[in-house]
Amino acid sequence: MANNSNGGYETIWTDKKRTLFGLPLSFTRYILTEKKFITRKGFLSITEDEIELYRVVDKSLRLPFGQRIFGCGTVIINCRDTDTPVKEVVSIKNPRDFMNIFEKQVDIQRDKYRTRGRDMMASDIHMGCDHDDYDD
Repeated sequence: MANNSNGGYETIWTDKKRTLFGLPLSFTRYILTEKKFITRKGFLSITEDEIELYRVVDKSLRLPFGQRIFGCGTVIINCRDTDTPVKEVVSIKNPRDFMNIFEKQVDIQRDKYRTRGRDMMASDIHMGCDHDDYDD
């Protein structure tokens, strides 16, 4: 089932930033599609930030006590994106489950574009290149 509000891509996972007591009382929504990770912020005026999954280099998990007691955590995503080299997916439910789903989609996209995080980093360091498009 394709969702046109996400660029025509199927939504694989979505959640809201959690606030007090782990409740989704925020106007920040995180959306994972088959090709992109989207952060949508706002109520009347909406701002979206997208990261192409094949550009993701690394991810880590932060579980502060205040989030952990409500089953939440923050995932930090490092990627080769000029606008957002570090993306924090703040206070989401079941962050380990999200990391597993996210990693699977990143691997699918890396295979599709024949790139790996270490390959992107090594080629940029040694060649001094800035590749904006990995399309074949």
